[in-house]
Amino acid sequence: MLYKLCFPLVVIFLVHKSPGRQGRWRGSWHEWNTRVWIPDPEDVWRPAELTRDYKEGDRSLQLRLEDDTIREYPIDAQSKQLPFLRNPDILVGENDLTALSYLHEPAVLHNLKVRFLESNHIYTYCGIVLVAINPYEQLPIYGQDVIYAYSGQNMGDMDPHIFAVAEEAYKQMARDEKNQSIIVSGESGAGKTVSAKYAMRYFATVGGSASDTNIEEKVLASSPIMEAIGNAKTTRNDNSSRFGKYIQIGFDKRYHIIGANMRTYLLEKSRVVFQADDERNYHIFYQLCAAASLPELKELALTCAEDFFYTSQGGDTSIEGVDDAEDFEKTRQAFTLLGVRESHQISIFKIIASILHLGNVEIQAERQDDSCSVSPQDEHLSAFCRLLGVEHSQMEHWLCHRKLVTTAETYVKTMSLQQVVNARNALAKHIYAQLFGWIVEQVNKALHTALKQHSFIGVLDIYGFETFEVNSFEQFCINYANEKLQQQFNSHVFKLEQEEYMKEQIPWTLIDFYDNQPCIDLIEAKLGILDLLDEECKVPKGTDQNWAQKLYDRHGGCQHFQKPRMSNTAFIVAHFADKVEYLSDGFLEKNRDTDEEQQINILKASKCPLVADLFHDDKDSVPAPSTSAKGSKINVRSSRPLLKASNKEHKKTVGHQFRTSLQLLMETLNATTPHYVRCIKPNDEKLPFHFDPKRAVQQLRACGVLETIRISAAGYPSRWTYHDFFNRYRMLIKKRELASGDKKAICRSVLESLIKDPDKFQFGRTKIFFRAGQVAYLEKLRADKFRAATITIQKTVRGWLQRVKYRRLKGATLTLQRYCRGHLARRLAEHLRRTRAAVVFQKQYRMRRARLAYRKVRRAAIVIQACTRGMFVRRIYRQVLREHKATVIQKHVRGWAARRHFLRLRGAAIVIQCAFRRLKAKQELKALKIEARSAEHLKRLNVGMENKVVQLQRKIDDQNKEFKTLSEQLSAAASAHAMEVTKLRKELAHYQQSPGGDVGLRLQEEVESLRTELQRAHSERKILEDAHSRENDELRKRVADLEQENALLKDEKEQLNHQILSQSKDDLARGSAQENLLMKRELEEERSRYQNLVKEYSRLEQRYDNLRDEMTIIKQTPGHKRNPSNQSSLESDSNYPSISTSEVGDTEDALQQVEEIGLEKAALDMTVFLKLQKRVRELEQERRKLQAQLERREQQDGRKVQVEPPKNDIDLDQDTDLAYNTLKRQELESENKKLKNDLNELRKAVADQATQNNAAPGSGSPDGYGLLLNQLRLANEELEVRKEEVLILRTQIVSADQRRLAGKSAEPNINARTSWPNSEKHVDQEDAIEAYHGVCQTNSKTEDWGYLNEDGELGLAYQGLKQVARLLEAQLQAQSRAHEEEVECLKAQVEALKEEMDRQQQTFSQTLLLSPEAQVEFGVQQEMSRLTNENLDLKELVEKLEKNEKKLKKQLKIHMKRVQDLEAAQTLAQNGKRHQELSRQVAVQRKEKDFQGMLEYHREDEALLVRNLVTELKPQALAGTVPCLPAYILYMCIRHADYVNDDLKVHSLLTSTINGIKKVLKKHSDDFEMTSFWLSNTCRLLHCLKQYSGDEGFMTQNTAKQNEHCLKNFDLTEYRQVLSDLSIQIYQQLIKIAEGVLQPMIVSAMLENESIQGLSGVKPTGYRKRSSSMADGDHSYCLEAVIRQMNSFHTVMCDQGLDPEIILQVFKQLFYMITAVTLNNLLLRKDVCSWSTGMQLRYNISQLEEWLRGRNLHQSGAVQTMEPLIQAAQLLQLKKKTPEDAEAICSLSTSLSTQQIVKILNLYTPLNEFEERVTVGFIRTIQAQLQDRNDPQQLLLDYKHMFPVLFPFNPSALTMDSIHIPACLNLEFLTEV
Repeated sequence: MLYKLCFPLVVIFLVHKSPGRQGRWRGSWHEWNTRVWIPDPEDVWRPAELTRDYKEGDRSLQLRLEDDTIREYPIDAQSKQLPFLRNPDILVGENDLTALSYLHEPAVLHNLKVRFLESNHIYTYCGIVLVAINPYEQLPIYGQDVIYAYSGQNMGDMDPHIFAVAEEAYKQMARDEKNQSIIVSGESGAGKTVSAKYAMRYFATVGGSASDTNIEEKVLASSPIMEAIGNAKTTRNDNSSRFGKYIQIGFDKRYHIIGANMRTYLLEKSRVVFQADDERNYHIFYQLCAAASLPELKELALTCAEDFFYTSQGGDTSIEGVDDAEDFEKTRQAFTLLGVRESHQISIFKIIASILHLGNVEIQAERQDDSCSVSPQDEHLSAFCRLLGVEHSQMEHWLCHRKLVTTAETYVKTMSLQQVVNARNALAKHIYAQLFGWIVEQVNKALHTALKQHSFIGVLDIYGFETFEVNSFEQFCINYANEKLQQQFNSHVFKLEQEEYMKEQIPWTLIDFYDNQPCIDLIEAKLGILDLLDEECKVPKGTDQNWAQKLYDRHGGCQHFQKPRMSNTAFIVAHFADKVEYLSDGFLEKNRDTDEEQQINILKASKCPLVADLFHDDKDSVPAPSTSAKGSKINVRSSRPLLKASNKEHKKTVGHQFRTSLQLLMETLNATTPHYVRCIKPNDEKLPFHFDPKRAVQQLRACGVLETIRISAAGYPSRWTYHDFFNRYRMLIKKRELASGDKKAICRSVLESLIKDPDKFQFGRTKIFFRAGQVAYLEKLRADKFRAATITIQKTVRGWLQRVKYRRLKGATLTLQRYCRGHLARRLAEHLRRTRAAVVFQKQYRMRRARLAYRKVRRAAIVIQACTRGMFVRRIYRQVLREHKATVIQKHVRGWAARRHFLRLRGAAIVIQCAFRRLKAKQELKALKIEARSAEHLKRLNVGMENKVVQLQRKIDDQNKEFKTLSEQLSAAASAHAMEVTKLRKELAHYQQSPGGDVGLRLQEEVESLRTELQRAHSERKILEDAHSRENDELRKRVADLEQENALLKDEKEQLNHQILSQSKDDLARGSAQENLLMKRELEEERSRYQNLVKEYSRLEQRYDNLRDEMTIIKQTPGHKRNPSNQSSLESDSNYPSISTSEVGDTEDALQQVEEIGLEKAALDMTVFLKLQKRVRELEQERRKLQAQLERREQQDGRKVQVEPPKNDIDLDQDTDLAYNTLKRQELESENKKLKNDLNELRKAVADQATQNNAAPGSGSPDGYGLLLNQLRLANEELEVRKEEVLILRTQIVSADQRRLAGKSAEPNINARTSWPNSEKHVDQEDAIEAYHGVCQTNSKTEDWGYLNEDGELGLAYQGLKQVARLLEAQLQAQSRAHEEEVECLKAQVEALKEEMDRQQQTFSQTLLLSPEAQVEFGVQQEMSRLTNENLDLKELVEKLEKNEKKLKKQLKIHMKRVQDLEAAQTLAQNGKRHQELSRQVAVQRKEKDFQGMLEYHREDEALLVRNLVTELKPQALAGTVPCLPAYILYMCIRHADYVNDDLKVHSLLTSTINGIKKVLKKHSDDFEMTSFWLSNTCRLLHCLKQYSGDEGFMTQNTAKQNEHCLKNFDLTEYRQVLSDLSIQIYQQLIKIAEGVLQPMIVSAMLENESIQGLSGVKPTGYRKRSSSMADGDHSYCLEAVIRQMNSFHTVMCDQGLDPEIILQVFKQLFYMITAVTLNNLLLRKDVCSWSTGMQLRYNISQLEEWLRGRNLHQSGAVQTMEPLIQAAQLLQLKKKTPEDAEAICSLSTSLSTQQIVKILNLYTPLNEFEERVTVGFIRTIQAQLQDRNDPQQLLLDYKHMFPVLFPFNPSALTMDSIHIPACLNLEFLTEV
């Protein structure tokens, strides 16, 4: 049977060697009711109790077993060995086995069993060793949260864990600056590989790489590769490591991982070619077969694993729960991560596949047994040769032959079938071994670093002690390695034990301890077993039998060597753990590790580079001592140079290589501080949490620590600090002794009085040391004391209960008497009351009956009166109505008569007026005619017109002449036409008389037929129209029916909706609360994510600053220049736009900013960029719109050209209009630019003039200014007139050219009409051209119109008329174009409405197909989308209107300011003149303006302002002033910049302030006061920007005075977001600082400190003492210290004016951190999970709650965050026995997860014998009741979790004008405005 037993486990075992000591134990301990351990064949050890006292000389003990059976236990008469004593129950289940009072094997076994089965704890300390039991189940104790929980903790502070050992090694490396080693050992399946993997994961997480190389990921990535090529399934383990490895993880000076190196030992090569039943080959073979279908692996020609001999020998090729294909992907990813190229990966897979094909090569035996052959057509051999790139024929030949070389000649000899098979298997093993070594070398290259290694931690994963039924060379090497490691372990333990005694200054006698050096010498000394084996390998014909005989002869007398009786080929070695019998068969062959040289030579000649490199290394380089039996190498430098091997006879044997590598390993371990992890396999069936005592005790016995146990038993194994001893056994101390304050003296006196033998204990410097069993004796005394006190308490309580019972009975009797007497009295009173009530009832009834009769008569009389009075009233009403109607008729008749008379009179008056007016008009006309004929009038009209009349007369004469010629031509043409008509008539008559009349008849008949066809067509058309009308009617009717049906469906839908709504109203009511909670939760999560992003941004920003500082330090060169401050500020906030101004952001202004500040700086300003981007989008939209219009016009023109090729006057008019518009746009653009330039120059001149006027008030600036304005106005008017003239003339020229071109193609018409449809005058084209040139010339100089007449007046008049006509023409054309555009817009709207109607009809038709519920939902969605679109449109419209409004306000303010300045200048000038006129000087007192809450500063003082107010400001300097004063001052500066409309000033000030705050926070990153100060000021500045932003939502609480202080020009919404993000960063830094201060106090104050004195008791903690158990240690805190610290935080935040809502959130976060840290420690520490700790915890929590109420912080939600801790404390105090208790626990523990509840119950530890442990059945009941919970799988709380922070708006009641600036701020340069 295989025992792969893990070595050194510190099992503290009591060896009874001293007879005197045993005698004392017999007399004092083995008495009635004593509990002992007795041997048992099934359970190894079994508990029992003595039923009678033991007396000296008794031959047996009477015992009672657990099942109440009585048993006689015989005592050996010679040794008189008594049974081992059991430890008290209070000590069972301890974290450290050294805490047990009795140190022996059954106590250790029982403690491990209890922890493993009942508490599910797989880790236990045993001195310096961590014992790890494989649970065969995934446990949630290896997450990141657990790593962080163990990080930084002392090893004894937390429960045992592999992470605790790793943290101890990491801490000692950093503290002692010494290399460390973690030695993990155990038998196969015990969990060595997993433990080593978790240790490396811990180092990778805690000591992450300092650079971006991610070396820690590469270290972890090496595990999948090594598991794939070095692990396999065995009968005991599905993932057994078949090699040993030692991984060195290197660290730099800052203890970050920088690299790693791996050494391997003794790979099991034989597994490649042979597997036992139910075992597998290495995982990589099965992974490759599972992935054979991948395209890149097709060339490997692989199939399933069952088809290959090397992978199918063990039977089942799969492992339950393992996906080989998925693992193959992980292996490939690990190769890629380590930098192995894809080509090398394919080559590796080819080599592995070739090994599989080699195993399937069929070898055929010949007729004789001494020869065999391989078929040339063997497909597997072909695949093998193809994959390795070797010659097929050579490999086929040398597989069946071998070469013999002698001194004379060389022979080629055939081999037998068995020899060929062995040679093939040897070749396969050699190939795999070489590949394994190459992969290890590649992994080491990937993990290698060029940085200097400061220290390292080594993790050794090595096999434990092995013994089989048949043991061979491999077991011998493994056990030899364990002998060496055991020797190192013994010396280390002995050294630590002696150092502890010397440190405590205890008398110590050096004793000898067992040393296994003789056994090691037997193996490795000169002429030892290995030496004789190597010597026999060198003998040409050496055999295993000869070697065994040499061993018998040489070592026959050695005490560690024995010869079996029945064998001559085996030998026995007495190892430290057990005697092992080795069979010598195969030792020589395995030690030689020979291969066929010819086969290796073929592989060296491979075409595959990787294969050739694998085998060339053995020959061309000197082999380093191998770390495995297959050639894997380690870097070992010899002390002397090695010679090159000449042949294979000088090749190092496997034994020699292994011995050398083991020696190097031992040197490495001896140079480091070792840490031991011993893995135990609890059962062979791999059952989860199943403990087999036999298997466990076999491994415990084979750990080889009996000598360590003897050392501990010979000394003082139990150790207590004075403080812990005093707290534990304080009840044994007398009251008068407690008066002394010296705890050491008290402990000395107590021990001397309790234990009379001084040899039983020793007093050290800080601890008390006890012999074995003394702690149990003290526990017994303590229990007796408690028992006596309990009896006294019970007696008193029972007496008190009896007295209470008597008093209760007496009180009950008196109460009964009182109640009886009262009942009788009440009954009499009730009778009297009822009698009186009957009389009252009779009286009331009679009275009511009389009252009802009276009311009946009264109602009848009232009805009669009402009817009579109504009749009379109606009569009167009818009479009045008739009279009223008569009056109305009379009124209308009289009115009609009066109107008729009035109309007749008005007509007569009108006739008279017309006649009179006609007469007057005739008289006036006559007078005008007379005046027109007078000479004076003619003179006035004809002044200067004589010459004009002459010229016109000449022109008329010329025209008359021309008219005469034309008349003559017309008469001639008329006469010719008349002659032609006469001629035609004659011909017509001639034709009519001719016989051709039949033709006329035929034509008439044709006309008639055409008429009939036309009538028939009309009738058919009418029929079609009727049919069309009928169809239309039918369609309309159908549409009406559909509409009616639709209406019915709508009604039905509404009814269904009402029904659904009525039915779902209750559901909505119930679901609304849940939806609100979900929405709140989502809001919190979204806010948390956002704030996490802000936190991540700040972290990255901090990291960037740090890297930049480091780069600055590294790159300190003379040419380095610092960036300007403004540029750095822009860069730091480049993620946020600077100012979201409305109209300061016009495009022209933005471009001007770009030109002013330069391209580089402008690129950094986000605002300018956004403005330009917006302007570009607008221009792009406008360009697209104009392009569409142009295309539309071109299409229209093209259609017109196609229809009417010759252009008419209308086309020319349109072209002219287009040309006119184009020219006008170009002219307007150029003139606009000129006007802007002129206007800027004029404004500049005016500003300069105004400046001069301010300097010299007496100057006449107002007149000059008015003159300039007049000149500007006149120039603009003249420019407009000229511009319009030029445009008109240009248009006329263009139209003339177009007509000229049109006239060339058509009939020329020089005197054609002009193109103006509204003008009837003829215009000469050449005259127009000359007029145009003249107008152009008048723009530069003045000329006359001399081309018409002498003075040019006629031409000017004529041109003026043409201009008027053109202007009218242009106006009409503009109106027509506007009309056309309006028509097009309306058409577009109609088309859009049509499309919308079609879409709605389609939607409606689709809706009708849906269910009513879907229709309702669809309708709601449609309505929501419509409202959303409308809302967006309205928002855009509102934004545009607001933008225009702000722009106009801005312009108005600018103009008003200029007007005010001008008026002020005028007033000053007038006052100056008046002052000059005065005869004497008069002093005018200027009236001071009121302070408006603004502060003005110059641009150059901005840096000084930020330095005095931000960077160099101390919070103590503002003590006693207004809270948040810097924020108010900054806002007043911002307000003044807004008042003067200086956006650059606002941007610069805010940016500098934010960067200054960041700089201060970075400098004071650990100062709570400074961080709180700037958090309050940042929040206040944010509130001010909101309160005075002008938004109505923030102004509801403002006063009228505060509303005057609002910003007028700028919208700082985006800067509010920047400040909000900055506030979040400051808040997170504040929390981080507070947590850093509080976190070291929490565990000590909440869990360890005795808030209630005398309540807690301390249990023995064994070898690993907790750091916090030191008496009055520096690291011990009480709850008062935590409360004082929180008081300090609260005072600082309140004094600095931080918002109360933020203070509440701060303490909510801090209380959550307190809860998380406390609960996490509670879940990871067994020593604090007790009833007394629960009481202490509840008391501490109540103190914290009281503090919250006292500070009015109970509304912060901090108590709710402590709910898990409160429930954990209650869980520790509740009963834990019955199912009712389980239900109570489940209903109470709602804030704890199932894992946390079970963990606390498993950890629960009674501190006294009166408490009971939690049974496993109770825990199972809890788990069954909580199985329906959907709890998260995380065990620990994330103490780094941060709640999202809210900054509610908190307006200030202060006004800006009431704030006073103290002189200590040195802000004298600020001016109040």
